[in-house]
Amino acid sequence: MKKAVLLLLTLFLFSCGASSTKTSGIHPLYEILTQQADGGASIRFFEILTEEKEISMLQNDEQLKNKIQPNDIQTSNFAILNMGEKTSGGYKIGIESAVETEKNIIITVKETAPAHSSMTQEITTPYCVVKINSKKEIIIK
Repeated sequence: MKKAVLLLLTLFLFSCGASSTKTSGIHPLYEILTQQADGGASIRFFEILTEEKEISMLQNDEQLKNKIQPNDIQTSNFAILNMGEKTSGGYKIGIESAVETEKNIIITVKETAPAHSSMTQEITTPYCVVKINSKKEIIIK
């Protein structure tokens, strides 16, 4: 009888422990912190921020300061994706996919153009800021 109770108690404890480790502490590979149709740079470029000084500059941005935690500097890298100056609205830049390999993170950028019927006569500078929940090297395609 004691062995049966001990066995059931052991099974119960292991099943409780397994379920809590699966749900706690797991983050997605990347998070889009902001994706704007205007406000980026006038030239097309991608920049990876890995150093504390660079990342702390993001924390000074009004839109981003509450989205970046102090410990993110040690656990995450950030990518700034600028689409450059566009002669109309409706353009968008973001992430199509992100794949983690043994040595790095490979990010595929997705650029979206507006349909001809929705184009406007305004100059825009679309951009996106992405948090990558890893300190591995980032490769942008």
